[in-house]
Amino acid sequence: MNKSLHDDSARSYDAVLVVSFGGPEGPDDVMPFLDNVLRGLPIKPESKAHIAQRYQAFGGVSPINQQVRDFISALRLELDTHGPALPIYWGNRNWHPMLTDTVKKMRDDGIGRAITFVTSLFSSYSGCRKYREDLYAAVAPLENAPIIDKLRLGFNHPLLIDAVADRARDALAQLDNADKDTLILFTAHSLPQSMAKNANYEAQLQESCQLVAEALEHSNWKLVYQSNNASYGRDPWLGPDISEAIATAHDEGARQLVVSPIGFVCDHMEVIIDLDIEAAEAARNLGIKMARAATVGTHPAYIQMIRELIVERMTEQPARKALGNLGPSHDYCPVDCCLSGRPTPAKPSLCGVDSKTA
Repeated sequence: MNKSLHDDSARSYDAVLVVSFGGPEGPDDVMPFLDNVLRGLPIKPESKAHIAQRYQAFGGVSPINQQVRDFISALRLELDTHGPALPIYWGNRNWHPMLTDTVKKMRDDGIGRAITFVTSLFSSYSGCRKYREDLYAAVAPLENAPIIDKLRLGFNHPLLIDAVADRARDALAQLDNADKDTLILFTAHSLPQSMAKNANYEAQLQESCQLVAEALEHSNWKLVYQSNNASYGRDPWLGPDISEAIATAHDEGARQLVVSPIGFVCDHMEVIIDLDIEAAEAARNLGIKMARAATVGTHPAYIQMIRELIVERMTEQPARKALGNLGPSHDYCPVDCCLSGRPTPAKPSLCGVDSKTA
């Protein structure tokens, strides 16, 4: 364990900041939301229009904002019951409540130091560093801005593994006489390979999947990917895609399977469309019975994990819980951590070794 990347001081916090992706909550929100999501990317207008149609098919409402509200309610109850009883603020990257507005409110409310939880548990540019860049952009213009620390990633925390395994167990129970030979397809958001090679994304996902499989005493599983619907440029993306994996499973004799979205902590529109509609249709057309495991959402073990990670940062020389071979993730990101893979200079970001504060 690299001591310079871990925080062994007992920190005192005034608040918790939950940072998420955000999603539209009505038809008129969709295009401005996508403008925020796709800003700076070489996306063709027809690709953007195709993505917008996916949202409009659901009335322009993504489930993510309501799911984050439910998560915050569960976390607030957990903190009020077991401590530390901290106020919770919420800011999104791409839709209201916007992170910049939330950080300004925190400053105005007199918050001096906050601990932030980003609703992404695996290392990648889009899942970690981009949020750190957004935190920097929100803080930089403000006088007397709060100091913000970031919780370490919980991809191999025993409580997360318990939560994911529990959701997968519930899905297995929906099948007919499921056993240890029943295939589980763990899914995560696909990334450009140039982005993935600058992070531990694939290794962390493989470790989490293995740990969940061990908790289930289940050996027949594969890690596959989804949501490659906005690819750009010529850079290949991570695969195999979930629909391809279902076809392969059919060819190998599978007649039922579980899909577990391990790479997502709550339902995005992509989870609904890619899994509940497209993957389910692919399975149905092949005569495969598919059960989709729920995301961890408000699972009590997952909520407890967030509280434990907060307490960890408030404890001197803490014991850091982690299963598997990769060990506990860092508290401070290295300078070259999770670069975008694009030929542009890295933007300034918070919560790295280059922005450590006493």
